[in-house]
Amino acid sequence: MPATRRDLVFEDHFDGSTLDLSAWSPYYLPQWSSRQASAATYAVGDSCLTLSIPPEQGLWCRGDHKPDLRVSGIQSGNYSGPVGSTVGQQPYREGLTVREEQEPFWGWTPYGGYVELRARAEISPRSMVSLWMVGLEDQPDRCGEICVMEVFGDAIVPGESTAVGMGLKTIRDPAVPQDFEAVPLSIDLADFHTYAVEWTGSQVRFLVDGTRIRSCQGAPAYPVQLMLAVFDFPGQSVGDDDRLVPTFTVDHIRGWNVAEELVA
Repeated sequence: MPATRRDLVFEDHFDGSTLDLSAWSPYYLPQWSSRQASAATYAVGDSCLTLSIPPEQGLWCRGDHKPDLRVSGIQSGNYSGPVGSTVGQQPYREGLTVREEQEPFWGWTPYGGYVELRARAEISPRSMVSLWMVGLEDQPDRCGEICVMEVFGDAIVPGESTAVGMGLKTIRDPAVPQDFEAVPLSIDLADFHTYAVEWTGSQVRFLVDGTRIRSCQGAPAYPVQLMLAVFDFPGQSVGDDDRLVPTFTVDHIRGWNVAEELVA
């Protein structure tokens, strides 16, 4: 039995001409580099948000993050400790220290409910797109992840299928199981599709275009923030990929409360 949606609690159709900075921070984990060095390339228009990575965009955490990575992303929460501390969200290695302190920012940070993304993407085999929901890390172990959708360009078979990753990731929270799978679906990533998660108690159920794909037990027992991004790994270049511009175009993101427990 599906959860009954009620009480729309968040909605962004990107209808204006600028990003709503009360809901989103247009920097990708800036504490590990800086706001300037982690700023997203994006445009808001035609009732859509488009994240992109043009050829001139530099590496994120150049010289430290391996593999080489470029990223344009927005997130609905952020904070860090002071410069030189190890307090910060989603460190990518042990001993990583804050380079630029971030003031606490909490846009929409749900704890349960139904979250829906309608989006399309154009990526190369060396790029990826994702919407994931991750603990705020206001306490170090509150870091588990609910991945709503994750697609790597090399997991696309043109004209046949797209492998869409979804599920739970432990990260550093032993209470959250690693239960993640990339499921081949007969969809074209370049077309608009709706990716969603229903989250009630410890159970999460993942849907694409309204069809249930899989479910998991052991969801984070704390609020999460949304992370939405397009990534490019230039070290994995094939052929003329350096001239390609990966894009992630979002029509809307919505969130509801839900009224009843999920049944697997």
